Amino acid sequence: MNAIMEMHLSIVTNKPQTTRRRVLGIDTKDDTQLVFLDTPGILKPTYRLQRSMMGFVDEALDEADIICVVVDTPKAIERGNILDPMWAGIIERRKRPTVLVLNKMDAVKIRKEALPLMEQARESGLFAKAIAVSARDNKFIEDLMVMLRELAPEGPFQYDPELASDQTDRFFVAEFVREAVFKQFTEEVPYATEVMITEFKEREGGKWYISADVIVERENQKAILIGSQGVALKQVGQAARASIEQHLGQPVFLELYVKVRNDWRNDRAQLASMGY
Repeated sequence: MNAIMEMHLSIVTNKPQTTRRRVLGIDTKDDTQLVFLDTPGILKPTYRLQRSMMGFVDEALDEADIICVVVDTPKAIERGNILDPMWAGIIERRKRPTVLVLNKMDAVKIRKEALPLMEQARESGLFAKAIAVSARDNKFIEDLMVMLRELAPEGPFQYDPELASDQTDRFFVAEFVREAVFKQFTEEVPYATEVMITEFKEREGGKWYISADVIVERENQKAILIGSQGVALKQVGQAARASIEQHLGQPVFLELYVKVRNDWRNDRAQLASMGY
């Protein structure tokens, strides 16, 4: 979606389950408006947060006129199979035009290695169309857009043509802080982290002020996130601020506070307060 929109809307890391909520992007060209719903990856939930994430997936699939299945091509080649029972049944039940998008073709040394995946897709009968792209190199993205415009139903625009998303600046700021955490830390810390914006002040003639709580589940996670003499948290803030300033087009002063909320990923009330 970032390649299509030519802007940083969905946070991206090399870790699974980076996306937790539905992220909406609006592409309006001439007489066509395509509204993209980027969702968490499909998984079998093991705690309440993941159940909420799968709720966002179900809602998006029920809303969508077209489904795009974005596949990590090198991984699919490695396992020798394009179809995943986790999502194949979900798509089959929806009975919507479905497009297979083989992504990360820039990481495939021999392009024809992807041909058996295309053949599997054709034989499955699940896909109306299939295409191989590289979002990183922006290759064949416009060809994908042509496919989607051909499949899109006719109707009035759903959003103002000037909008790129319906989500707030606060939402994207929180996501950029979480992205910085995901990129900097390994193991359980990123998955135990949530970000809540507590203050967002737009100032004329000066830096905008943003304060955020970075929430973890245990004291040892808090210690790791802050680091010796606060160095680790400072690095998170620096990385997040760069993304925030690019998105807002404004210099910002960002303050981060790490707080512990025990077992928040399984606590219904805490999840509700966080928008899950």
